[in-house]
Amino acid sequence: MKSEDYIEITEICTYYKVEQHFIEQLRDSGFLELVVIQQKDYLPYRFIPKFEKLRRLHYELDINLEGLEAIETLLEKVEELQETNRKLKNRLSLYE
Repeated sequence: MKSEDYIEITEICTYYKVEQHFIEQLRDSGFLELVVIQQKDYLPYRFIPKFEKLRRLHYELDINLEGLEAIETLLEKVEELQETNRKLKNRLSLYE
């Protein structure tokens, strides 16, 4: 576990101009995973794109936490359907 793989929550709050409480709510809802290193909370870099998307939805479109949960669930379903569709198209192309 290298510290280069994580960004401190206070840095995220400063850079993105968000409250730490918002990040904690995302963690509590299961959207993000935080790591504690030397008594400080860090976000793994792999969660930055997801955080940015959720931040935009919340702050720019004024969508509450429950709405974010609904949107995430629907987006996951869409991705599953797209994957199924892709697999079916590939199988179908074998018969053409």
